[in-house]
Amino acid sequence: MLTAYDRALDDITVLASGSGDLTVPTPCAGWDLADLFGHMVGQNLGFAAAVADGDAPVAAYESVPVGADDVARTWQDSATRVRDAFGAADPEVTVHLAEFGFRPTVAVALGMQLLDAAVHAWDVATALGQTYRPAEATVSFVLDLARQIAASPGGTPVFAAPLAEGGMDPWGDALRLLGRDPNQAAAA
Repeated sequence: MLTAYDRALDDITVLASGSGDLTVPTPCAGWDLADLFGHMVGQNLGFAAAVADGDAPVAAYESVPVGADDVARTWQDSATRVRDAFGAADPEVTVHLAEFGFRPTVAVALGMQLLDAAVHAWDVATALGQTYRPAEATVSFVLDLARQIAASPGGTPVFAAPLAEGGMDPWGDALRLLGRDPNQAAAA
């Protein structure tokens, strides 16, 4: 799973380097690219701290302001920190994710971050007028986790309300279950 996560982080790094105008709207309702990158950087830093130290306060996950001049560097720095934290951690150790209020193993936290990175890579690519599809193993993993999230009591507190699966494409179904329309026109 760490290899798949590394690939998703690398994909976002490529997208960040060509992001340009950060005022472009994204598929995340109410967020432009600056908001989305700020959120992703904050999540990377929060997860990196929690995995490295066993815990991190909710403030560690807060969005980080990014500008057009520093988005690629800021993203890359946060990606390196979270990648290093997961790479050095014992997958079976339990960590406290204060933002979510529970204590998963490092392996479960890594799965959460893999889903988040793959879906947000699609969000960024779509905002930039590009297509994005992760490797099939990642698609399968994200779809399975998206089904669990959509079926959980109370729905999904961190993603938009799930849409019905179409049954034609596993990646499209994963996106739908996480509240995204895979047919959404890219921002161009």
